[in-house]
Order: sequence, then C-alpha cells, then structure tokens
Amino acid sequence: MKRAIKIIVILIIFIIIFAFLNRLLKPKYATSLVEGSMISQYYDESKDHEVIFIGDCEVYANFSPMVMYEESGIKAYVRGSSQQLIWQSYYLLKETLKYEIPKVVVFNVNSMRYDKNSSAVSEAYNRLMIDNMKWSKEKIELINASMTEEESFISYVFPILRYHSRFDELTKEDFEFLFKNKTNTYNGFLINKNVKPVTNLPTKRRLATYEFDEECYDYLQKITDLCKENGIELVLIKAPSVYPYWYDEYDKQIESFAEENDLDFYNFLDVTQEIGIDYNTDTYDGGLHMNLDGATKLSKYFANILIENYDLTDYSGDELYDEKLEEYNNAIK
Repeated sequence: MKRAIKIIVILIIFIIIFAFLNRLLKPKYATSLVEGSMISQYYDESKDHEVIFIGDCEVYANFSPMVMYEESGIKAYVRGSSQQLIWQSYYLLKETLKYEIPKVVVFNVNSMRYDKNSSAVSEAYNRLMIDNMKWSKEKIELINASMTEEESFISYVFPILRYHSRFDELTKEDFEFLFKNKTNTYNGFLINKNVKPVTNLPTKRRLATYEFDEECYDYLQKITDLCKENGIELVLIKAPSVYPYWYDEYDKQIESFAEENDLDFYNFLDVTQEIGIDYNTDTYDGGLHMNLDGATKLSKYFANILIENYDLTDYSGDELYDEKLEEYNNAIK
C-alpha cells in the first residue's frame, strides 16, 4: 500500500511539473509577436457581438470595432490572425458560434489566393493562431487541416515537445504571463500609429493561373452554409491593401460566387477615394495594411454600410462599451 501511494505521489508531482513546463515554455506573445496572443483574447470578452470579422491581417489591422461603435453603435469583434488561411477561418468561425451567434459575419477574401501547397502555409503562422486557442473539437479539426508535413499533432497537445529548446530564451515575460494573458488589442483590432507611405505600386505579374483552388472554394462554401444554417448574414470584403496585388480575375470570381449565393461583396480597393484613404499617410508598411488613421477612415465608412443595410442595433450609450471606448481613445492619443 505504501509503495502504491508513493508511486501515485510521484506521478502527481511529475504531471504537475510537466504541466508547468508546458505553460512556461510556450511563447506568451505579450510584448513580442503580439499577433500570437490575439486569438485567446476573445475568450475573456463579453459575447454580445452583432458583427464578427474573420480573416487575416487585413481585418485585424484595418477595422477598429471601437471606431465602429463610436460611429454607429455597432458591437463588433475581429477574430483575425496573421496569415489566417480560409480553412482556418472556417474552423475558427465554427468555434466562435459555440459562444455566440452574431447577426453578421464579415469575411475578408484575400486568403482565397492561397491553397495548401502555397508558401503561405507554414508552422510559424499555424502556431501564432492555434497555440492559444482553447481545446475543442474545432481546434482538433483545425490542427489536422493546417499541419505541415513536418509538424505532429502531439506537439500541439504538449507544446514542450516543440518549445523544449526555449529554456535558454526565457524572459521575465514568460513568468509574468504564465497564468494570464496580456490584452494587446481592442476587440481584436491591433493599433499601429506608424507611417510608411506607398512609394512603389506592385507589379502586375502574369500568373500561370488565376483560378482559385477548388478546396478554397469548398471552404468558402462551408463558411457560407454555416452562416445560412445559423441565420447569419455573410458579407464578403476585400480590404484596401495595395500589396499583394489583387487581380481583376480574382475579383470576378468572388463576384460570381457572391451572386450565386446571394451574398454582398464589397471591394474597398474600388472606393479608396470615397473613403478618403491617402496611401502617403494611412499605411504603416508601404501599403500592406492601414495604420490607425487609415483604419479609422475605413471603419467609419464600413460602419455606415453595416448599420444602413443590415438589421443591426445601435448600442450607443452602452456602459461597458463606453468604458472600452474611453480606454481606446486614451490609447490612441
């Protein structure tokens, strides 16, 4: 009996140490590569959003829910991540609908250009999105759909298998945020005040094919069907990013899909002058993303489209959101 108790105690201690090391060695993304902490910040938010954005950096850098609330009283949240691919958007949306059913889902179609053989598929981007998701059926499906040939499922279950070499790289941040997350966004929007103007327009190179991959279409259809099953209006958008080049052939395919599925599609590249975007002042990286000024203009413009064309509530005066707005306005000063 004593031997059995001793073995059990040793096992418990081992499990505690193993679990501790798993948390300690996994990157915290609190002050560096903060994009890796964005997915997890959603879980601490209230679940009363009428608009949910899903997609890549073209949503989390370009659309500010706090500006949209101030402009039109819209409660929105951006579930974006770096290089979020369309199959990842689908499973992330499935997970989101377990927490809340918004009236509108906004999907940025830029990821339609990337199939599973694309160089955009990488473990680094997978980790930024997946590591800090809560465990669920959707996370398991997302891992299986996203893994590169070099990755293993077990390393997502036990991060220590992937990050064991970080012992020499541990910083104060790893201990400070061992059991808590740092909030780096405002309802999923990542503030960037820097200015780097567009100095060169991208070259319109001839491609071997302009057709989107069939699997990308399959996932876009899955997103569409999931929204329809839950009574959600799906809105397709293309953010006004100069890089990478968005071909007319891409646009026509999205327009055709939207028409076939009775969806709205807004290509903001076509209305940059109407929005008031100035590529000399409104981008922080030469045209890939909007900076704070550009995102503010775009968010105001889109907020008016949403409130006028969809059955959304004007929540102006909401106590919680007024507090968030005050914090946001202090942060952007």
